Amino acid sequence: MLRDPHHTPSIPMKPKRIILVRHGESEGNLDKAIYADKPDYALLLTETGMKQASNAGAELKRIIGDEKVKFFISPHFRTRMTFEGITPHFSREQVTYVEEPRLREQEWGHFRNENDGKEVDRQRDEFGTFYFRIPDGESAADVYDRVSDFFGTMHREFLKPNFPENVIIVTHGMTIRLFLMRWFHWTVEEFERYHNPGNCQIVIMQKDDNGKYKLISELANEPSKNKHQRPVNPVLHRLRKFKFISMKSLFSILL
Repeated sequence: MLRDPHHTPSIPMKPKRIILVRHGESEGNLDKAIYADKPDYALLLTETGMKQASNAGAELKRIIGDEKVKFFISPHFRTRMTFEGITPHFSREQVTYVEEPRLREQEWGHFRNENDGKEVDRQRDEFGTFYFRIPDGESAADVYDRVSDFFGTMHREFLKPNFPENVIIVTHGMTIRLFLMRWFHWTVEEFERYHNPGNCQIVIMQKDDNGKYKLISELANEPSKNKHQRPVNPVLHRLRKFKFISMKSLFSILL
């Protein structure tokens, strides 16, 4: 099939910013005992959490101005409430949104008392945050997989005509870390060094002049609690930047 020499291939409409926002303070952040009687998805924001959501909305409005934005939100009650606290700072004409179940919190199983929750935390730290599967729940690796699947949907959205200049994702701390891990190709060890963002912390990925996104927000980090560490040789680690490398070039790097 001949290609039209005058045809210009369509260029994906990428937003200026992809912004990740953790929900405000929830009942579960304030009182771990509530997990024994209330499902994780049904936890509500506290009064402090609602104020945090409104403050985040004011800051997001300052960042975005009058540009349009599409929200993707986790369907958990606390993320819906955070979204409801953010959007009054925008005009109705600026905002569209969709609920996205793949952006939900890591599944922590069913009702669990506070002591059992602490034991799960201890085991996870010892085993490794990424690989440890919570009883009746998910591992972070499971969440990574569904976040990766969501990327396909998001990239297809970018192809739509007149896609907004901004994306805001209202989700959960662990989901944000795994989103960043997937996008920026962090190793497991790099992922495990970072902390979850704070309640209503705004994490900004901004597009540069080359069409690539740069993380311009800082996340707290410290050495991983996981004692089982065996990263790739730092010299070989550099090869992640290359799609193809000859054996001759490989040997020149190693020797």
